[in-house]
Amino acid sequence: MKNLFIFLFFASSINWLACTPPSGVFEKDIVLPDQQWASNFRPTINFTIDPADTSNRYNIYLVLRHTDAYNYNNIWIRGTVKQPGDTVQKSERYDLLLATNEKGWLGSGMDDIFEHRVEIQQETKFSRPGTYSFTLEQIMREDPLKHVLDVGVRIEKAP
Repeated sequence: MKNLFIFLFFASSINWLACTPPSGVFEKDIVLPDQQWASNFRPTINFTIDPADTSNRYNIYLVLRHTDAYNYNNIWIRGTVKQPGDTVQKSERYDLLLATNEKGWLGSGMDDIFEHRVEIQQETKFSRPGTYSFTLEQIMREDPLKHVLDVGVRIEKAP
């Protein structure tokens, strides 16, 4: 009985450690309704920067998952950031390359689902502590944009 308890303790400890995200990484993905992204659906992702983290640099990625039936080699996304204490938002357009005719889908895939992590900013410094808001909007001609499963943001401490 004692050996069983010790085994269960170590097994649960290893399982807990395996599920803990690595330090210095934030990622949040928003599932899109009905596997399509309407232009009026603009998910907002909030993340908080602690005062101690304002001296660090970060790499920022847009994360996108889609099915093999997605019709384009790219996607245009407008990202809008609101910094803590600001009333003005800053927007930027991103043309994310998802596939080429020579190589096919560039992201990682399993069966007919593909995930892309595309770096949009390298070694960014968040100058103010507090909560930042990042809003994503698809700006493709097709509306709604079909076969898109979810979209999100990943922030990693730069090495």
